[in-house]
Amino acid sequence: MKNTIAFLLLIFAFQSCQYFEKNVPAKDALLQQELKKINWSEVDEFPTIYNCDSITDKEARKQCFFDFLTQTIQKKLASDTLKILYPNLDTIQVKVTVFPDARIKFEPYFPKSSKMYNTEKIDSIMQVKLADFPVVEPAIKRGIKVKSQFVLPVILKLED
Repeated sequence: MKNTIAFLLLIFAFQSCQYFEKNVPAKDALLQQELKKINWSEVDEFPTIYNCDSITDKEARKQCFFDFLTQTIQKKLASDTLKILYPNLDTIQVKVTVFPDARIKFEPYFPKSSKMYNTEKIDSIMQVKLADFPVVEPAIKRGIKVKSQFVLPVILKLED
Protein backbone atom coordinates (compact mmCIF):
# COMPACT_ATOMS: atom_id res chain seq x y z
CA MET A 1 0.00 0.00 0.00
CA LYS A 2 2.79 2.39 0.85
CA ASN A 3 4.47 1.61 -2.45
CA THR A 4 1.26 2.31 -4.32
CA ILE A 5 0.78 5.68 -2.60
CA ALA A 6 4.41 6.61 -3.20
CA PHE A 7 4.12 5.56 -6.83
CA LEU A 8 0.92 7.63 -7.28
CA LEU A 9 2.53 10.66 -5.63
CA LEU A 10 5.57 10.29 -7.90
CA ILE A 11 3.40 10.13 -11.03
CA PHE A 12 1.34 13.08 -9.78
CA ALA A 13 4.50 15.10 -9.13
CA PHE A 14 5.82 14.53 -12.66
CA GLN A 15 2.46 15.29 -14.21
CA SER A 16 1.97 18.48 -12.20
CA CYS A 17 5.27 19.97 -13.43
CA GLN A 18 3.67 20.68 -16.76
CA TYR A 19 1.26 23.07 -15.04
CA PHE A 20 4.16 25.24 -13.93
CA GLU A 21 5.62 25.59 -17.40
CA LYS A 22 4.78 28.91 -18.96
CA ASN A 23 5.38 29.93 -22.50
CA VAL A 24 7.65 32.95 -22.53
CA PRO A 25 6.71 35.30 -25.38
CA ALA A 26 9.40 36.24 -27.85
CA LYS A 27 11.27 39.48 -27.28
CA ASP A 28 10.21 40.88 -30.67
CA ALA A 29 6.56 40.03 -30.06
CA LEU A 30 6.64 41.87 -26.72
CA LEU A 31 8.29 44.88 -28.36
CA GLN A 32 5.67 45.01 -31.13
CA GLN A 33 2.89 44.68 -28.57
CA GLU A 34 4.27 47.62 -26.53
CA LEU A 35 4.79 49.75 -29.66
CA LYS A 36 1.14 49.26 -30.60
CA LYS A 37 0.06 50.51 -27.17
CA ILE A 38 1.94 53.81 -27.53
CA ASN A 39 0.02 56.76 -28.95
CA TRP A 40 2.72 58.39 -31.08
CA SER A 41 0.70 61.54 -31.78
CA GLU A 42 0.60 62.58 -28.10
CA VAL A 43 3.31 63.34 -25.57
CA ASP A 44 3.35 62.56 -21.86
CA GLU A 45 4.44 66.11 -21.00
CA PHE A 46 4.14 69.15 -23.24
CA PRO A 47 7.04 71.53 -23.69
CA THR A 48 7.30 73.98 -20.83
CA ILE A 49 9.06 77.10 -19.63
CA TYR A 50 10.47 78.05 -16.26
CA ASN A 51 7.39 80.10 -15.28
CA CYS A 52 5.04 77.12 -15.79
CA ASP A 53 7.17 74.42 -14.11
CA SER A 54 5.55 74.86 -10.70
CA ILE A 55 2.04 74.08 -12.02
CA THR A 56 1.12 70.48 -11.24
CA ASP A 57 -2.07 70.15 -13.31
CA LYS A 58 -1.15 68.89 -16.78
CA GLU A 59 -3.81 70.91 -18.64
CA ALA A 60 -3.09 74.11 -16.69
CA ARG A 61 0.65 73.73 -17.40
CA LYS A 62 -0.07 73.21 -21.10
CA GLN A 63 -2.32 76.30 -21.18
CA CYS A 64 0.31 78.35 -19.33
CA PHE A 65 2.92 77.35 -21.92
CA PHE A 66 0.71 78.16 -24.92
CA ASP A 67 -0.39 81.48 -23.40
CA PHE A 68 3.22 82.46 -22.73
CA LEU A 69 4.30 81.42 -26.23
CA THR A 70 1.47 83.30 -27.95
CA GLN A 71 1.95 86.47 -25.88
CA THR A 72 5.72 86.51 -26.34
CA ILE A 73 5.46 85.99 -30.11
CA GLN A 74 2.79 88.71 -30.29
CA LYS A 75 4.99 91.19 -28.45
CA LYS A 76 8.02 90.44 -30.59
CA LEU A 77 6.16 90.47 -33.94
CA ALA A 78 3.85 93.42 -33.28
CA SER A 79 6.44 95.77 -34.70
CA ASP A 80 6.10 98.37 -37.38
CA THR A 81 7.84 96.18 -39.98
CA LEU A 82 4.99 93.72 -40.51
CA LYS A 83 2.36 96.45 -40.12
CA ILE A 84 3.94 98.54 -42.89
CA LEU A 85 4.63 95.65 -45.27
CA TYR A 86 1.28 93.92 -44.76
CA PRO A 87 -1.32 96.34 -43.37
CA ASN A 88 -4.15 93.83 -43.97
CA LEU A 89 -2.44 91.05 -42.04
CA ASP A 90 -4.04 90.96 -38.60
CA THR A 91 -3.37 87.32 -37.61
CA ILE A 92 -0.56 85.03 -38.60
CA GLN A 93 -0.31 81.29 -38.09
CA VAL A 94 3.08 80.40 -36.63
CA LYS A 95 4.34 76.83 -36.85
CA VAL A 96 6.50 76.21 -33.77
CA THR A 97 8.91 73.27 -33.59
CA VAL A 98 10.61 72.44 -30.29
CA PHE A 99 13.51 70.04 -30.77
CA PRO A 100 14.81 67.57 -28.13
CA ASP A 101 17.94 69.72 -27.63
CA ALA A 102 15.69 72.71 -26.68
CA ARG A 103 16.18 74.54 -30.00
CA ILE A 104 13.08 76.31 -31.31
CA LYS A 105 12.15 76.92 -34.92
CA PHE A 106 9.45 79.38 -35.98
CA GLU A 107 7.89 79.39 -39.45
CA PRO A 108 4.97 81.31 -40.92
CA TYR A 109 2.20 78.86 -41.72
CA PHE A 110 -0.01 79.78 -44.64
CA PRO A 111 -2.24 77.46 -46.67
CA LYS A 112 -0.43 76.24 -49.79
CA SER A 113 -3.08 77.88 -51.94
CA SER A 114 -2.39 81.29 -50.37
CA LYS A 115 -0.05 83.36 -52.55
CA MET A 116 -1.17 86.61 -50.96
CA TYR A 117 1.94 87.15 -48.82
CA ASN A 118 5.65 86.78 -49.41
CA THR A 119 6.33 83.96 -46.96
CA GLU A 120 10.12 84.25 -47.35
CA LYS A 121 10.05 87.89 -46.27
CA ILE A 122 7.73 87.16 -43.33
CA ASP A 123 9.93 84.20 -42.37
CA SER A 124 13.08 86.35 -42.36
CA ILE A 125 11.36 88.99 -40.20
CA MET A 126 10.23 86.25 -37.79
CA GLN A 127 13.75 84.81 -37.55
CA VAL A 128 15.20 88.23 -36.66
CA LYS A 129 12.47 89.17 -34.17
CA LEU A 130 12.35 85.76 -32.45
CA ALA A 131 16.11 85.09 -32.34
CA ASP A 132 16.44 85.72 -28.59
CA PHE A 133 13.42 83.67 -27.53
CA PRO A 134 13.39 82.40 -23.91
CA VAL A 135 14.49 78.82 -23.20
CA VAL A 136 11.82 76.17 -23.69
CA GLU A 137 12.10 72.68 -22.25
CA PRO A 138 11.15 70.05 -24.87
CA ALA A 139 8.22 67.67 -24.67
CA ILE A 140 8.68 64.31 -22.97
CA LYS A 141 7.44 60.93 -24.19
CA ARG A 142 8.11 57.93 -21.92
CA GLY A 143 10.92 59.77 -20.15
CA ILE A 144 12.70 60.84 -23.35
CA LYS A 145 12.85 64.37 -24.72
CA VAL A 146 11.15 64.44 -28.12
CA LYS A 147 10.45 66.85 -30.96
CA SER A 148 7.04 68.52 -30.93
CA GLN A 149 5.25 70.77 -33.41
CA PHE A 150 2.15 72.90 -33.23
CA VAL A 151 0.57 75.85 -35.00
CA LEU A 152 -0.40 78.95 -33.02
CA PRO A 153 -2.62 81.78 -34.20
CA VAL A 154 -0.84 85.04 -33.33
CA ILE A 155 -2.80 88.27 -33.45
CA LEU A 156 -0.68 91.13 -34.80
CA LYS A 157 -3.21 93.95 -34.64
CA LEU A 158 -4.25 94.33 -31.05
CA GLU A 159 -7.05 96.75 -30.30
CA ASP A 160 -5.86 99.74 -28.32
